[in-house]
Order: sequence, then structure tokens, then C-alpha cells
Amino acid sequence: MSESTPAAGPEAASVTATPASRFAIGAEQFELDGEPVRILSGALHYFRVHPDLWRDRIRKAREMGLNTIETYVAWNAHAPHEDEFDLSGGLDLGRFLDDVAAEGMHAIVRPGPYICAEWDNGGLPSWLFTSGTVGVRRDEPQYLAAVQRYLEQLAPVLVPRQIDNGGPIILVQIENEYGAYGSDPVYLEKLVAMNRGIGLTVPFTTVDQPTDEMLANGSLPSLHKTGSFGSRSAERLATLREHQPTGPLMCSEFWDGWFDFWGAHHHTTSTAQSAADLDELLALGASVNIYMFHGGTNFGFTNGANDKGVYQPIVTSYDYDAPLDEAGFPTSKYWAFREVLAKYNPSIPDARPSAAPSAPAFRVPLTASLPLDAATNLLGEWVTSDELPTMDALGLFRGFALYRTEIDTTVSSASASALPPVLELGEVRDRAIVRLNGVTLGVLARDHHDRRIALPAGARGTLDILVEDQGRVDYGPRIGEPKGLIGPACLNGEPLHRWTVLPLALDDLSAVTDALAATTASVAASVAGALAGPLAGPAFGYASFDVDPGADLYLDTRDWGKGAVWVNGFNLGRYWSRGPQHTLIVPAPVLRPTGNTLVVLELHAAAPTASFVASPDLGHTDF
Repeated sequence: MSESTPAAGPEAASVTATPASRFAIGAEQFELDGEPVRILSGALHYFRVHPDLWRDRIRKAREMGLNTIETYVAWNAHAPHEDEFDLSGGLDLGRFLDDVAAEGMHAIVRPGPYICAEWDNGGLPSWLFTSGTVGVRRDEPQYLAAVQRYLEQLAPVLVPRQIDNGGPIILVQIENEYGAYGSDPVYLEKLVAMNRGIGLTVPFTTVDQPTDEMLANGSLPSLHKTGSFGSRSAERLATLREHQPTGPLMCSEFWDGWFDFWGAHHHTTSTAQSAADLDELLALGASVNIYMFHGGTNFGFTNGANDKGVYQPIVTSYDYDAPLDEAGFPTSKYWAFREVLAKYNPSIPDARPSAAPSAPAFRVPLTASLPLDAATNLLGEWVTSDELPTMDALGLFRGFALYRTEIDTTVSSASASALPPVLELGEVRDRAIVRLNGVTLGVLARDHHDRRIALPAGARGTLDILVEDQGRVDYGPRIGEPKGLIGPACLNGEPLHRWTVLPLALDDLSAVTDALAATTASVAASVAGALAGPLAGPAFGYASFDVDPGADLYLDTRDWGKGAVWVNGFNLGRYWSRGPQHTLIVPAPVLRPTGNTLVVLELHAAAPTASFVASPDLGHTDF
């Protein structure tokens, strides 16, 4: 039998970790305490799921027939600034891995440092790039020094949770699809040494798309190669076998769906075809990691973006058309995959997760508004600069910044002042609302390659430019680029100086929420306390509501323009009328029975009502 067509492998063994267990890469199969074992894994990113829901999602993976959970580690989530490293709340990786172990599952950890994952900046911290001289994903001293610190900060979480120490971790991945980016074996060797140096003893792997070039450039002879693909399993395993002549074959990213961009359609894949491709893969004896088993949500401002000539920011939902939907309920793909996995896992549980119920549907009025201009004193400190600073230069790595300067075009010559003046910027990253004396003049959008806008003839007064970072590029050479306005800024060809900039502090909206709640209380005697008309942005809107505990909600954003929403201070993420996504999920653990607060930052205009609907609307598809 040829190496490119391996025989069906062993059945899935029990994977409950025990003290002093040993996981190894054998000559033909993965081995657990010397016995052959097949990895049946599913991807579940702890940072995309509310921590109180981790255990539920992991259990449902086991009930589908999986025996392992895989997760990336998002470096920039844990280290939003150079002097921080957060392992609390939704970033408590140790708790997540303990939940994996408690459900009798193994874990594969992919700490990067680069992860892609359609995540902001591919997981690399933006502060890493502020020196302007760092060289990422290669053998460069500044970068490797930062990676060393990162791995040392992860060590207390990962090392004691390896299977050698009675924990769930059986494999750790080095880098991520590196063959699609570069070819620097010295860099990979140093990453291996760093990971071993912090105390990781489990086997190391790499992953690349199964092409000769990527497999050759993305790994080392000492590392076990795996593939990433979602179809044509036999062909792709054969290519992988040419580059990995011994040991188990594994597709460590079996793509069962895809992600969405704003302004495009909602991606889905055929359930029947995906199940058939999975069956073909497993029948050939390979191990698998299903990407994604459960996608979750890009809460807050964490979504990534692509830019291959046109900038395409990724939507808030990371549903991915996965077997478990964004709210954690089984889809048709779940049941089809479960049927396939039952052929290769004789110990699949009898327990089955319940179908998705209808969510509570109701409407509540927005009862207060606060123009952004009136809230600036609640959102941080202004910074002055003679030149146009980027958001990164101001230490703001996600969200919004308000740029302000004074202009007067009436001092030009008579002939020039009769013509509409033109504002020109070097580049906009990524979307800018231009206003003069509080009146919106237009939008400059990166995806349209906008850089210029005409102002009214004789324009004078306060020029405001509200800039949104719509998500950092997560793949390719534009990783790490600064956000905000890129200079120079010119008015009729003359440079504009003397800027004041407000990096909007949106991580804690308590001051804004309190101000809105106070406004609501002061007008409670009015008709239902509701706004008299639509919310005119840029402005914050406010609502409060009660709800029975225990159920997720779906906030319908179809009648709103563009912005972000917070419920009880938790940032649900971005919405945009251009779609495809028209609902935002509100996880049940975020809610309380009474006195829930909703704050919306609307950039344009919104209906004065918050509507919750019975089911999600992620947009139109190709079908």
C-alpha cells in the first residue's frame, strides 16, 4: 500500500488525561501511552466565546464525537499594551484548558505568535510595530525578544497543563501557515528553542496548505507537518505525505465554512459535501481538527481584515457556518458530522444537545441621546500635535479617534476663495467622517480609496474628522500598519498643522452610560421617556430593559446605520446597515433580570428603538 493512501487508522481512544500520560508521534500513528490514537479535534477559540459558556461548547464537541479541542492564543488580546499581560475573565486560558480537561478532552494549543484567525492584526500586538524597525515573523532581535517575553508569560499556564503533567495539552503548534508568508528556518528553529526553553515537552507541529512550496518553507525536518484544507482530501494528503514521509497524517485545519466581509454575502458551505469530505479524510486514516467546530463572535473591535488591493473588514459574527452556530446550538452540519464521526469513534456519547429555541422578541425605545461632541470630556484626554499623528503614535490600537483643527479659507486670494476648497489626506485607515462646525460633509472610506473631499466655498471654523479603525489586516504584508489618518493633510495643497486629537476611550463606557441614564431620569415625565425622533449621529443612544434570565438575545440592527453597541458595559461589536450581518448576539451571561443598559454609538442615523428578534440574521447567501 502506497504512503499516499494510508489504511484506515485506529478507532478514537479514550482521551481522559491521567498523571504521567505520554503523548507521542509514532512511526505511523499518534500514540497515547504507547497505544495508537486518532485525534478528532474541533477548533474553539476561548477569546471568541463568553467564559461562562466555554464548558457548554466543549461538552457539545464531545457529544458530536470529538476527543480534542484546539485553540489559538491571541497575543494581542492578552497584551493590549507592552506593559500588560491579562489572563483574567474571558482571557483566562488556564480556566479554559481546565474546562477542556474536565470534559475528558485533550487540547491542542497554537500560541503563534502569529495566528491569522481573521483576528485583528493576526494576533500580533500593535505596540510591537511602533518602533518602526521591528521585523516580524523572522529572525529579528526586537521581535524575538518580545516573543520570548510572551512565551514566558504563557509558561505558567501551559507547562503544568501538558499531558506529561496530567493536563490536557497533547500538541503545540509552531507559528502558523508560515510557508504562505516566508522562508526563514533560523527563525523557526529559534521559535522551537524558545518553546522548549519555557518547559514545553509535548510534540510540536506546523501547519501549511498542501503545496510543495508552502510545505517546504513552512516547517523544519524536526517538526511534524500537518495540512490545512477543506476538500480533495486524498489528493492533499498525498502531497502532505510526500513532505511528511513517516508518522500520522493530519489535517489540522479542515475548513468546513468561511468568514464574512462587510458589504459581501454570508458564506455557507454544503453540509452534504463537507460531511463527505470529512468522511473521505478519516477513511484514509488521518487525524483531523475541524476549523471551526464553533466560531463564536468578534466581540468589541477585535475583527481582522484583508487587503489584497481592496480593504475588506471582517464582520462581528464569526459563525463560520460551523457545526455549532454562533449561539452554541447544533446545525445540520453538526448532525451530519456526528454521523460521520460515529464511524470512527465507537465511544461517542448518547447525549445530544438540544436544538436552538426562539429567543425573546421585544422592542424598547431609546430614551436618551448624547451627541459625541457633548461627550468628549467623558472619553479621554485631547492630545496636541503640530503634525498629523496616527492612532498608534497616540497609544490607541483599536476603535476611534477624533481629529480636530481650525481652518479659514477666506484668507486666500479672491479667486481661490470663490472655489470650493479641497481637503486631501495621504491615506485614511479606515473610515473617516468629515464635519465642519458640527455639520457632516461626507465620508472618506479606505475600501473606496478615498483621500479627498470638497469643503464648502469660504469654509472656516472647526474641522472634525472622526476616524474608525475597522480592523487591522490579519494576513500578508500589510500586517502591523498604523491606523488613523496618514499624513500629510493639506487644504488646497497647503499643509494643515496644529491638530488636537482625542483617542476615544471606549473600553470603559461607565461615565457615558451614567450621563445617559441621568438624562433618561430627568425626562422620565415625558411621553414614555422616548426620543422624539431618530438618533442623529455621531451620538450615543441609551435604552434599558428587563429580560428573563438564561437566554441569549439577538439585537436587530437593520434600522440603524453604523456603529457599535454595549450591553451592561460589554461591547457586542460593530454593526453596519450594508450587511450582510443584521443581528448582534447578546450572550446570556451578560444579561441580568432587571435594569439592563444598552448604549449605542451611532455614526450616522438610527431608528429610536432597540429591537430584539427571535433568531439571528447573518445575511443573504450565494444560494
